[in-house]
Amino acid sequence: MSENENLITYFDLYCGNCFNRKGEIADLARDLRKKLREAKFNRASQGLSKYFKEFKNYERCYEVLGAMVKLRCNRVCQDGGGPPFCKIRKCCQKKDVNGCWECDEFETCEKLDFLEPVHEDAHIKNLRKIKKSGPEVFINGKRYW
Repeated sequence: MSENENLITYFDLYCGNCFNRKGEIADLARDLRKKLREAKFNRASQGLSKYFKEFKNYERCYEVLGAMVKLRCNRVCQDGGGPPFCKIRKCCQKKDVNGCWECDEFETCEKLDFLEPVHEDAHIKNLRKIKKSGPEVFINGKRYW
């Protein structure tokens, strides 16, 4: 498997496009939290909450930024990154396949259902494309997100 092919998740998304892999959001969230601490914005938010009701939720906002910092992904799916309990990775490894596109059941596989709220049917379109044309064409062509 080539280095670029290694960036294809078992279920067809491409890590090279992923904001978690790139770390952009994690970096911005980290930097914003730092600036907020330096400015002691938690105190300012208390005063601002008298005029803007949204600032009553400042502490929750700060917590969400902290969670965004943790979104950084240092290891790709094919190298054991992501959740250790991933049913898709375990299934592919058990079937000894590089990804769901090599499985005849991907069109109806319930393990992929968790992707629908965010990706709608992009994962199925991508899997079809990989199955038909291969990983290299997928990597170099248009991908659905």
